[in-house]
Amino acid sequence: MMSKRMQIWRATQAVLTLNSTCNRASTQIFSLGSSSRDMHLSSSWSNQLSNRIIAAPLIPLYASAPGTIRFASTQKDVPVESVSSKEIVDLPAIPEAPTPPANLVPESLMEAGEPSFASIGLGGWSPPGMIQNCMEFLHCTWDIPWWGAIAIGTLCVRTLIFPLVILAQRNSAKMSNNMPQMQVLQLKMTEARQSGNAIESARYAQEMMLFMREKGVNPLKNMIVPLAQAPLFISFFMGLRQMANTPVESMRDGGLFWFTDLTLADPYYLLPVITSATLYLTIELGTDSARLSAANMNTMKYVLRALPIVIFPFTMNFPAAILTYWACSNFISLGQVALLRIPAVRDYFKIEKMVSHPPSALPAKKKGFVGGMKESWDNMKITKEIEERQRLDEIRFAKAGKGPLVKTFKYDPTKPHSSPVNPNSNPNQIETQVTSNLKSSSKH
Repeated sequence: MMSKRMQIWRATQAVLTLNSTCNRASTQIFSLGSSSRDMHLSSSWSNQLSNRIIAAPLIPLYASAPGTIRFASTQKDVPVESVSSKEIVDLPAIPEAPTPPANLVPESLMEAGEPSFASIGLGGWSPPGMIQNCMEFLHCTWDIPWWGAIAIGTLCVRTLIFPLVILAQRNSAKMSNNMPQMQVLQLKMTEARQSGNAIESARYAQEMMLFMREKGVNPLKNMIVPLAQAPLFISFFMGLRQMANTPVESMRDGGLFWFTDLTLADPYYLLPVITSATLYLTIELGTDSARLSAANMNTMKYVLRALPIVIFPFTMNFPAAILTYWACSNFISLGQVALLRIPAVRDYFKIEKMVSHPPSALPAKKKGFVGGMKESWDNMKITKEIEERQRLDEIRFAKAGKGPLVKTFKYDPTKPHSSPVNPNSNPNQIETQVTSNLKSSSKH
C-alpha cells in the first residue's frame, strides 16, 4: 500500500514538472514575432493540454494498470511515457490575404458601404423625413450627386404647385384690368370709414363684394402660392439642416464648383448673395402692380423689397445644402414668370392680357415711401378715434338705460299742460287759447 502511494506521488510530480515546462516553452515560442518562421505546437497536443488544464486540475486518480495515469477529464488510462512524447512541429507562416488595388474597385461598391438614413436617425414619415427619403432615393438609387438630388427634388415640387401659379396669375390679371373701378369703391369706403359713417362704409363694402363677384376676382387667390410654398420650404429647410448637422458623410464632397462641402456655410459668401439677389428679382417680377397699388399694400411693397437685405446676415451661416435649395427655388420662380409672360403661353392657360392703366386714369395717386407711411399713420389714428368714440357711446347708452332718468323738460309730459285764461282778454283770444290748449292736450 505504501509503495503504491509513492508511485502515485512520483507520477504526479512528473506530470506537474512536464506541464510547467510545456507552458514555459509555448510562451517563449509565441513571443518571437520578428523571426521568419513561428514555432507552433501541434493542434492535437495543445488542444488536449488546454482542455485538461481548464476542465480540471491535473490530479491523477488510481489507475487500473501499473505505469498508467487516469486524469479527471478522461475515462481511459494514459501511459506516462505517452504524455512526454509530444513533439514541437515547425509550420510555415500563414500569409495575409491580398488587398485588391483601389482602381479596380468600382465606385458602386465603394458607395455601398454608406450607411442608410434610418441607421443614423434620419428619414421617417414626417414632412422633413419624407424629404430626406426622397433625397436618399435620388442619390443612392440613381447615383446622382447631392447637389443634383436637391435641384431635382426642388424642380419636382415646384412643378406640382405650378397649377396654383396659373390660378394666381389669372386672378392677378383680372384685378389689374378692373383696378380703376375697384380703387373708386375703395376710396369711397375709406372716406366713409374715416368720417365715422358706418352705414355708408358698409354699403360701399357690399358694392365692392358684388363687383368682385361679378368680375370673378378674389384677393385671397393671390395668397395661394405663398401659402402652398410655406410648408414645403419649412420641410426642405428642416430636412436639409438635419442632414448637414448629423452629418451625412457623403455630403462633404457632394457640392459643386466652389461649395464642395454641403454641410458647411459658403466660405466666399457667394451663395447667400445669389439667394438674396434672386429673391429680390422674384419679388419685383412676380409681384404685379395690381396687388401693390392698393392703399393697404403700398407700405408692404417696400417691406418686401427690403426683405432680401434683412435676411442676408442670417443666410450667411446657413449650410450650403439649404442655400442650394433656396437658390434653385428662386431660379425656378424666375423661369415661371418669364414663361408666363409669353403671349402664346398666356393664351394657352387662358390668362387675360394685362391692360396698362396710365397713372392719370387711376383715382389713387402713387405716393412715396414717406407719404405712404404718413397716410398709414393717419388712417390708424382716425380708426382709433372712431373706435374710442363708439366705445364711449356704448358706455353712455348703457348708463342711460340703467341709471336714473335725467330731467330734460320744463313740465311733466305725462300730464296735460294748459296756460291760465285771462278774463280781461278779448273773447276771440280766449277762444283761440282754449283751442290751442285742447290741441296740445290731445297731442300729449
